[in-house]
Amino acid sequence: MTVGKVEAALLRQIDKWGSIHLSLLDPVTTSLSEVVPVARDIEEAGCAAVMVGGSTVADMQLLDDFIRRVKENTSLSVILFPNNVGGLSKEADAVCFMSLLNSRNPYYITGAQMLGAPIVQRLGLEALPMGYLIVGEGGSAGFVGDANRLPYDRPTLARAYALAASFLGMRFIYLEAGSGAKTHIPPEFVACVRKAILGKILVVGGGIKQGSDAYSVAKAGADIVVTGTLVEGASLRRQRLSQIADSVKQGAADRKAS
Repeated sequence: MTVGKVEAALLRQIDKWGSIHLSLLDPVTTSLSEVVPVARDIEEAGCAAVMVGGSTVADMQLLDDFIRRVKENTSLSVILFPNNVGGLSKEADAVCFMSLLNSRNPYYITGAQMLGAPIVQRLGLEALPMGYLIVGEGGSAGFVGDANRLPYDRPTLARAYALAASFLGMRFIYLEAGSGAKTHIPPEFVACVRKAILGKILVVGGGIKQGSDAYSVAKAGADIVVTGTLVEGASLRRQRLSQIADSVKQGAADRKAS
């Protein structure tokens, strides 16, 4: 299997630390005037890369400018997290090329992907093949994607979807509780999915607000832990991000030791 530079770099860091932390920046909620200090704090805190996107991003020029500022002021790779074909940018390094597997609308399973694939190729973006699942509250992502949200007490449903994604050749599986979710995905839910997709990269995000949340998710088997609203308006942003990144690594270390 041949993978691109961004995916290879993520794999090296996962191999080194066990689990890694990514920050998701939304150009709708983080302004152009804020993005430079936020991005610098993310890099200083030890995040492995920056994801850029959001459920309501629609201004492609804003997206280009936003990513350009991140790349001009940090050495971090920028991975697009698009809500639709309008969430693609030539300024990024890679894109989460994802299928919202539990959407009720076929557009979010294969339609947007068909429209976006030629654009991804033309822009020269590295595609990260990803099965995306909305779990629990789901937030804006669940609403916009018309998702049949998977309840926290039914992890076997997510496990079956994740296994199907694995059989379809997707190398990343993303469990998403939604931006601003009141609670993160339970560790036992994460562990159930992890056992079914050994060898794939398990990404978990939504509702992770403090170090103990990140630790429990990483210990349960998440390879990548994503936080988003954590960085928005945080006066002690760098300290909080550092705590999350350290907790992710500790959770992975304790998982290996157990």
